[in-house]
Amino acid sequence: MPVHWYYDRAALVRGYGCVAELTAPKNPHPGSILWRSSYAAPNAKGEILHDQAQYWGRRDVHYHQFLHAGENTLNLQLALELLASLRACGRYDRDDYMRRYVIFMTTPARHRDTYIEECHRNFFTRYARGKKPADCGGEDIHIGGLAHVPVLAVWFADDEAAALAAVREHVRVTHRGEQIEAAARDLTKMLVAILRGAGARESIEQSGHGWVGRKKLSSWAGLPDQEVIGPVLSPACYLSDSFPASLFLAWKYADDLESALVANTNLGGDNCHRGVVIGALVGAGGSGVPERWRRGLLCRQFLEDAGRDRD
Repeated sequence: MPVHWYYDRAALVRGYGCVAELTAPKNPHPGSILWRSSYAAPNAKGEILHDQAQYWGRRDVHYHQFLHAGENTLNLQLALELLASLRACGRYDRDDYMRRYVIFMTTPARHRDTYIEECHRNFFTRYARGKKPADCGGEDIHIGGLAHVPVLAVWFADDEAAALAAVREHVRVTHRGEQIEAAARDLTKMLVAILRGAGARESIEQSGHGWVGRKKLSSWAGLPDQEVIGPVLSPACYLSDSFPASLFLAWKYADDLESALVANTNLGGDNCHRGVVIGALVGAGGSGVPERWRRGLLCRQFLEDAGRDRD
């Protein structure tokens, strides 16, 4: 989170060194594009920026400036809302999640994250203009659309068909299109397979072959990560590069979650959403989260309670 969307790795190092611990963000963010981002709610139903609106249009503002070390960005806070819905309903209920989503986004100071991605802005523009929530999702090709897939894959790990159906329905709430549906489907298959005991590398090679094949994975593994993420695969958020980049890092570091996430973080770009994919794939394979990271998570108690529910 503190070095999210840093595309200048030299600036990342100057500002943070090597990020290996839960860390708070700092202003200024030299690569921030908030200065050219905008959102105008059509009416009160579409008001989602609240008191963060004053920072849009300014230079050097960190996207997550008010979040604490160990706190989640908006998309992952919404993943917790999805988990809360699953716990309350005992099943996936799209309408219940959308109700929670609308309340969450339209309640001032609910998440304190300054940046709100385009998918949410598009959803609430349509919602404010009178569309039903189920019809407010738009075409989107960003890896942020995969942020909730691991929650559903874990919840339905014993039933791949149910997992795939729930993922397809849920992703379409904010992200639509063949590419995002294919990525969500393939990630679900990988995760379910790994949770059932398959090897992470084997599952990535089998279900992820349409994105990146074993030959490329093997050839890239001998290179420094910064010679793959950047020169070969863009560190940006577009699925065509960010999903293969995530699969590569998960494949390379399949036995070591800590190394996987530290490497990903310090590569910059859309490392938050790559981190969702990498952390889920490597974590599902049994590589544990370091206890010092667990202790620092602001949502730890909620996650532990949810885990006990599933047990």
